[in-house]
Amino acid sequence: MSKVSVFLKSRVFSIFCSLLLGSIYILFIYAHFMGFLKAHEVTLLLFGLSETLVVVFYVVRSQPKTISVEFYDWFIAIVGSCAPLFLRPAEWGVFPMAKYAIIVGAVFQIFSIFSLNRSFALVAANRTIKTQGMYSFIRHPLYASYCLVYFGYIMSNTTIENVAVYAISMLFLYLRIIKEEKHLALDPLYRQYQLKVRYRLVPFII
Repeated sequence: MSKVSVFLKSRVFSIFCSLLLGSIYILFIYAHFMGFLKAHEVTLLLFGLSETLVVVFYVVRSQPKTISVEFYDWFIAIVGSCAPLFLRPAEWGVFPMAKYAIIVGAVFQIFSIFSLNRSFALVAANRTIKTQGMYSFIRHPLYASYCLVYFGYIMSNTTIENVAVYAISMLFLYLRIIKEEKHLALDPLYRQYQLKVRYRLVPFII
């Protein structure tokens, strides 16, 4: 086992990731709470709460059966997880009505997280192959909810910075899907699941 692999599995690295995510999360929540107090826009509060749920399930996640120890997998997982937390409320949006996509996406996200339960992960890992609930329709319902929520957010909170964060988030989300499926496909149960549930994000489309 390489030194990199040992480090990625170490408690020190785990603490580092938790502190990094926690620090960025606190700034994210503060910005959205203050934005809510200023604009009285409920979707800002809902967006913050939906991301809070993600953090909670990350903390209580179960131990993996297998987990990637490739540096690249960890890099895209950390960047992909942290990037959306840099989204910030704005006073203007190119399409303000898109804020309702945040509501729909947040509900979708809640159902997806509870379907995933403690099998939640940042980096490619196999905790338990989930095939029920939202996972009986598409293979990545949680990521699908992110796409909807983030799109609604940047359309109703439009800044150059938010658009850049959105682009980075979507790129790394795609990369995470590829790497996660490659890792999970090592399990015959997941390969059977792929044959049964063919679409990743949108039924009959992609």
